[in-house]
Amino acid sequence: MNNLLKSIKAIKWYEWVMMVIMIGIAAYAMISAFVSPKEGGNPPWLTVVNFISAVCGVFCIFLCAKASISNFVFGAVNTVVYIVYLWYWKIYGTFALELLVYFPINFISWYIWAKHRDEEQEEITKTKKLSVKQDFLVATMLILATTIYHFILVKLEGTVPLLDSLTVAIGIIAVILEMLRYREQYVLWLITDVIAVIMYIVHFDAVYLTKKTIYLIMAVIGLINWWKLQKTRNIANE
Repeated sequence: MNNLLKSIKAIKWYEWVMMVIMIGIAAYAMISAFVSPKEGGNPPWLTVVNFISAVCGVFCIFLCAKASISNFVFGAVNTVVYIVYLWYWKIYGTFALELLVYFPINFISWYIWAKHRDEEQEEITKTKKLSVKQDFLVATMLILATTIYHFILVKLEGTVPLLDSLTVAIGIIAVILEMLRYREQYVLWLITDVIAVIMYIVHFDAVYLTKKTIYLIMAVIGLINWWKLQKTRNIANE
């Protein structure tokens, strides 16, 4: 609990501004759905799910960008409620990603990060970097995974199969890099967040569009933070 409080106190003022915006939009969408539900939109109960996902998801990425181990507390809750949303709208690729990959790896990552705490700030983990050979391997895996998942999603008649399959492929590799504490995860998160923003423009959802936009901003901040941490706090890349 003490480490969680330290991590929350480290959240910057501009991140709190984004949090307030996220909560405001999610709360408005939730109240509007109950007062005047729209045909074809989110049912009222799903807007409650969206609200929980919005708050927990934003807290998770704020803390992850700082390499805070406490991010997994919010990540676990966010994954569960997001799974419900994706199932309702039949976004099968990302649904499978969240259920079969993100959810179990969340707890594995929690354990690994806790085993490699920073000596000076025990609330954060040590960050690492990939070698050139590992960069090439990651790129190859990304191309193969995208091709395979696109074929599967077309057969399942899922929503936006091309963007969805690319999101799945990038998401799987990025979350594995996150689990292993590599800073290059944020290069992939940048790509997947751009795709996610496009997806929620096509399939418009104000809450998730705002959420993913914040994710995109934090991916940039996270890349900078992790880069500095690896260069100054974990030169040994251990």
